Amino acid sequence: MNHLKFELRQIAHSRLALAAIVLLLLLSALSVWTGLQAVARQQAALERIAASHARDFEAIAAKQLKGKANGALAGSVGYYLPHLTVNPPSPLAFAAIGQRDLQPSALRVRLLGLHAQLYESEAINPELAMPGRFDFAFVLVYLTPLFVIALMHDLVTSEREAGRLRLLASLPAGAANTWRRRVGLRYGLVWLAALLPVAVGATLAGAGIAGFALIALVATLYLAFWFGLAAWVAARARTSAGSAATLLACLVGLAMILPTLADAAIARLSPVSKGVELALAQRQAVHNGWDIPKPLTFEKFFRSHPEWKDTPPVEGRFHWKWYYAMHQAGDDAVAADVAQYRASLQAREDWTARVGLLLAPVNVQVLLHRLADSDLAAQLAYQERIGEFHARLRRFFYPYLFQERAMTAEDIRKLPVYQNGETGGALAVGQVIALAALALAMLLIGLRKLRTPA
Repeated sequence: MNHLKFELRQIAHSRLALAAIVLLLLLSALSVWTGLQAVARQQAALERIAASHARDFEAIAAKQLKGKANGALAGSVGYYLPHLTVNPPSPLAFAAIGQRDLQPSALRVRLLGLHAQLYESEAINPELAMPGRFDFAFVLVYLTPLFVIALMHDLVTSEREAGRLRLLASLPAGAANTWRRRVGLRYGLVWLAALLPVAVGATLAGAGIAGFALIALVATLYLAFWFGLAAWVAARARTSAGSAATLLACLVGLAMILPTLADAAIARLSPVSKGVELALAQRQAVHNGWDIPKPLTFEKFFRSHPEWKDTPPVEGRFHWKWYYAMHQAGDDAVAADVAQYRASLQAREDWTARVGLLLAPVNVQVLLHRLADSDLAAQLAYQERIGEFHARLRRFFYPYLFQERAMTAEDIRKLPVYQNGETGGALAVGQVIALAALALAMLLIGLRKLRTPA
């Protein structure tokens, strides 16, 4: 205990060490506050959208029913009436904003073709896509290693330069215990400075102890990796400047250069077309439907909806059931391209996770974004939920369309309502095991090297 107090007093007397810990605490607190503010703005925006949508829905429904004692045409109701879908932030979204700044979190859909509605809104804000959001994930991955370097780069060289290294090695308890205490104390201080604000943020966001524990697990392993690497470099370096330069080079290589090269390679191995191209292809298929015979359109529609093939044929130039059959045929025409597009996106995500098995910074980002439900998988899941909701809408409307039944106010009140899935992701066990193995191996190697520093 006395040894620990002495080491703590020594750190307190070091202006660089004390300033580094305080600055890390402030940066972590700022990132948590920024994340909470961003999530609050998103939630407020969703509330405004929901209120505005409710007014629009009531006004459009009233207009469709106005003056129609027997009910409104189902086709007209389906064409004009919007249905709101939302993707609210999870309780841990404040820690890793991820793609929530880039992808829409609310989308109004109608009974028309799904893919044109789903992908025409796919737009990315270039101002946010380049630098990214200043959140805890950014602080942990890119900034925390700098503070580890500041505290660890002269762990051994300062003793050598002061002429105390031989004395430490000759102590009865052995030098190894001294180095472990110093590494452990610095690790504990950095851990507290980085994670205390996260604990407060998790409480305020309603994530609870379980949510904080998952983030703390990832941060604990990541810090262990960097402390192990810093210990190994510190034990081998001859000067403090050389140790700091080597560690900075490791940070730039592991957190910036190698991930960038990996991302470029993944983009080449798994090229992805733009979602807006799918929307244009679906719209073109629908437009072409105006110029082909109606029986041909119904033939395409009945392949996926055979239950309606015995309904009376369409007579005249226009009929609502033919119009919606044409839109569904347009969706079916691009279904294979949509599946390939989503598979390509998922392939990129899978390759990124594989890269993370070797690069700890990439792995940490993958894990934190999964926990925060703000990664690509969350966006694809939101799109799947929209697709399922759109299918429910079609199943509700088709009896009215194909049996030529009018829709009353009571029928409109029975319309399906979008239900969002559970928010919050789960840790990928394989990714955690890989990070733990890499972190513990690096930590053990570093501590072992400290037994006999160069």
